[in-house]
Amino acid sequence: MSLVWYAAYGSNLDAARMACYLAGGRPEGGARHYPGCRDPRPPRRDAAVTLPGTMYFAWHSPTWGGGVSFYDPDFPDPDFPDPDAEGRVPCRAYLLSDGQFGDVAAQEMHRSPGTRLDLTRVLTHGRDRTGPGRYETLLRTGTLDGLPLLTFTAPGGLAAARLNPPTAPYLRTLAAGLAQSHAWSARRCAAYLATRPGAAGHWSERDVLAVLG
Repeated sequence: MSLVWYAAYGSNLDAARMACYLAGGRPEGGARHYPGCRDPRPPRRDAAVTLPGTMYFAWHSPTWGGGVSFYDPDFPDPDFPDPDAEGRVPCRAYLLSDGQFGDVAAQEMHRSPGTRLDLTRVLTHGRDRTGPGRYETLLRTGTLDGLPLLTFTAPGGLAAARLNPPTAPYLRTLAAGLAQSHAWSARRCAAYLATRPGAAGHWSERDVLAVLG
C-alpha cells in the first residue's frame, strides 16, 4: 500500500460529504447514495492547500441537480478573477491510501469501487486520461510532505466546458468545506463562488451569501 494526497476542490472540501465516498452514504442536499470505499477508514490527515488555475462549474449532476466543480490547472481566466487576484484554487488535501484514492475516483466516475486504479502514468507524467468521462482525467499537481498530490477533473478544461450554474445545496456544501479547511468567512466564500465560471452571471455574491445564511 502506498499513500497519496487527494486534492479536493469541489464538494469534497466538506468533510461530511467526503465521508460518503469513504464510508458510504448520501450527502446532505444530494440525491445519490454512495457505496463507499473497500477501506472505509477516515483520511489519515487533511491539510489546506492552494493550486494554480481555475475552478469552474459545468455539465449537469444527477446528484446535485446543476453544474458541478471542475479544475483547470492551465486557465487562470482574467474574466473571472480570484478574490485574492492570484488565480489560485483553494483545496483540501486528504491523505489516503492509493486504494482509497482509486475507489473515490471510481465513484466520481460513476463506476463501482473495487478495481485497482493504475497510477503509474499520472505519477510519471503528471497526467493520465483513463476515459472520456467528466472526472476521468487524473492530474499530479505537486507533492506535499514528500508524497504525490493528485486530483481528477474533466479532460478538456474550461475552454471545452459546457458551463452550468450550481444549485444552492451544492454551494452550501462547498462553502462549508472552505470554512472548515481554510477558515473562510461566509462573505469570502460567497465572493469566491459567485465569480467562478458557470456561476458568474447567474449567482451574485449577495445571492450566494443569502443561501449560506
